[in-house]
Amino acid sequence: MRRLVWLITLAVVGVTGWQLLLPKETSGGTIKIGTTDAATSLDPAGAYDAGSLALFSNVFQSLLTIEPGGAKPVPDAAKSCAFTTVDLRTYRCELRDGLTFPSGRKMTAQDVKFSFERVKRIKADVGPSSILDTLRSVRASGQIVTFRLASSDATFPFKVATGAGSIVDSTKYPAAALRTGEQVDGTGPYTLASYAEGRKVVLSPNGRYQGAARQVKQPVELRYYENAIALNDAWNDRRIDVATRQLPPKVLADLNPSDPDQRVSETGSAETRNLYLNTSDGKPLHDPRVRQAMAWLINRERLAATVYEDTVTPLYSLIPTGITGHTTSFFDHYPKPDITKARRLLTEAGVSLPVRFTYSYSKGRGAAAEEAGELKWQLEKGGLFAVNLAGYDWGEFQKRWAGGKLDAYAVGWVADYPDPDTFGGPLVGTGGTMNTGYSNKAVDRMIAASQRFADRSKAGADLEDLQEVIAQDVPVIPLWQAKEYVVTSEDVGGGQYLSDGTGVFRLWRLTWI
Repeated sequence: MRRLVWLITLAVVGVTGWQLLLPKETSGGTIKIGTTDAATSLDPAGAYDAGSLALFSNVFQSLLTIEPGGAKPVPDAAKSCAFTTVDLRTYRCELRDGLTFPSGRKMTAQDVKFSFERVKRIKADVGPSSILDTLRSVRASGQIVTFRLASSDATFPFKVATGAGSIVDSTKYPAAALRTGEQVDGTGPYTLASYAEGRKVVLSPNGRYQGAARQVKQPVELRYYENAIALNDAWNDRRIDVATRQLPPKVLADLNPSDPDQRVSETGSAETRNLYLNTSDGKPLHDPRVRQAMAWLINRERLAATVYEDTVTPLYSLIPTGITGHTTSFFDHYPKPDITKARRLLTEAGVSLPVRFTYSYSKGRGAAAEEAGELKWQLEKGGLFAVNLAGYDWGEFQKRWAGGKLDAYAVGWVADYPDPDTFGGPLVGTGGTMNTGYSNKAVDRMIAASQRFADRSKAGADLEDLQEVIAQDVPVIPLWQAKEYVVTSEDVGGGQYLSDGTGVFRLWRLTWI
């Protein structure tokens, strides 16, 4: 997310509201789910975005998984897992018996070893390898898998439960390269029946599945829409039974849970959106005083109200509300927009005004463009910055930030697991997913120190120190925290369990009622 990241796809232009629902296209049979989060890869070693992870959590198994509202991972492909040393550097799992790949071949501990080593070996630019940063080696013997860690890491069970821990058939996937084609060989609750890139995925129940998820009976179909308006049109035309991630802000703001023609689920989420700043030498935002000046100009309340119709909450810290260690470090340092203080910092930095840089976004992704326009307006107040906007297709956008080519860009982050660690190393650690060029040895030590505690409440002090340093160095500016919305037709149940901001997309919880 977790992880490589999904770019929010809310739309704010041309929405007429929640229209009168038409008769449904079909009833019963396949449940059709509409979303703007398309999968970008079928190989779990090659993608870290929300759309791909949503698919992976249904067609692959990890040793562990996270149940709705759960605070700790529970066994899935594993029969049991536990740390075997007090220093939290050895983690051992025993596989369930009888797990079977689509070919009929039995899963073994060697498949698990192969899958983890493959993610680290391939180290795809937009893949999940960074989440396994503390993993040193994997050993397989019989049904036992033993992980050796480079440092104490109480969060490793959470990492095992993510898409990075997806177990693939070692006879079907190349060890050092991504798999091509449109085949999937996993042991999840569904098998891949058909795939049309960027348009549709059809999943069939896997009768051989054994694990934490309930056994599914009906097939499901994921339909991918280009933007929130197209998703809203599909819902209003009753071409889909479930709409999620994301309907337009105005539609979300006007949802009525008492409407008898639909079921509405609105829950809190650990999903966040941050403005990332390239700190590399030679870049216009290299000087921390320039980045601090930007932090003095951001108005989160206005952004949430004007672009997102107050369907998101302003965020003032790296770690969101509801997660251990949350603080308000950015509010403490930059409580409200102040052009005078921003100008003073730029004067101290000795830079020419206005400071010119390019803000990049994924074009055609709904509110990304509107958000970019609002942030440009905020940052250019007072003549301190001159912001050039550049839009890219989602794939190109990912490649450019992975290559460290962007000056500034906002990306949504879906938590890999319900623990503050997912907001540490991947976002601000040296060599993290966001590729901002930021590296601070003190930050890396704080991240490592916070991973030592099996009792996660004891990590609070290190996490607070971490957020304080980030508010001073400003490699990232927190913008907002999301809510999770799922809307289903009146005859579909389980929507409240579908997605909770932990990266697991529980299609198996959807049922006809």
